[in-house]
Amino acid sequence: MSLFPANNSEDAPRSEDTPGPEDAPGSGTSPDPEHEAPLRRVPHIGHALVFVCFTGVMLVLLELILVALGRTPGTEHDGVAKLLRPKLQIALLATTYLTTLLAAWFFYPQVWQRRFLDGLQWRWTVARNQAAKLVPLGLLLGVMMQAVTHFITPPKTLPIDDFFRTQTDAWLITLFGTIVAPIFEEVCFRGFLLPAFAIAYDWLSLPRTEWARTRWQTTATLTPASLIFSAVLTSIFFALLHFQQMAHLWAALLVLFSISLVLTFVRVRTGSVAASALVHGAYNGFVFLVVIIQTGGYWHLERMMQ
Repeated sequence: MSLFPANNSEDAPRSEDTPGPEDAPGSGTSPDPEHEAPLRRVPHIGHALVFVCFTGVMLVLLELILVALGRTPGTEHDGVAKLLRPKLQIALLATTYLTTLLAAWFFYPQVWQRRFLDGLQWRWTVARNQAAKLVPLGLLLGVMMQAVTHFITPPKTLPIDDFFRTQTDAWLITLFGTIVAPIFEEVCFRGFLLPAFAIAYDWLSLPRTEWARTRWQTTATLTPASLIFSAVLTSIFFALLHFQQMAHLWAALLVLFSISLVLTFVRVRTGSVAASALVHGAYNGFVFLVVIIQTGGYWHLERMMQ
């Protein structure tokens, strides 16, 4: 089975076979007349930049508002994380993510001339039909993460430990990390950045010939080289996003990079962002499940420090 399978959707991130002799200029073979109009490759790098920048702006604005409302005399030099208690930090991220997705839901259909989930290739039906394979894969990634981190000597405290000070905080971060965060991160990394970087790669490596230009306008496939390049690049960004949470442990960074590559493989293999989100959610869920068991349902959070 191919890593880059063909897909019925005109915009699916699939590979474009190297043209054979029958495809060469002058061979008498021409693109399908029904597809002579230029196809729209979405989401491209511009669409991805708008999505990421909007998320960043929303996050900063909400942080400024909450910090301004919650600041009291004597806290002028405290950092944002210290001023915003865990519940507020979770609410801040959840509001940012949901607001960004809501804005994208209305904005991108106007640009893409198709529904947001179609342009993104969410395809929940695919994920649902393959859930029996995807969920165990996510759990397996969680087991592997636990096995690898067993050999890593972490510092006494990690930044994420701040979210496990109370039982309520622990359950809130569990729900956020199992549902909201995986969906948003997969939309961002596998829905926007993966095809955007691949499209940019193919465009920059496109021969400047009339035949190449025609093929670009009449197909919407992505080359294996572009998908590999994009998978590596997006996985680097994915790992860096979580770097601070892991107290800048390079070994953990490599593990996260590898997990991102697996999520990208699932995304490309199934042609569904929902599929990679399901694997991501199952992976995060297993990580939280280990802590839940360790602390007796978050009743004994002091055991995390042992």
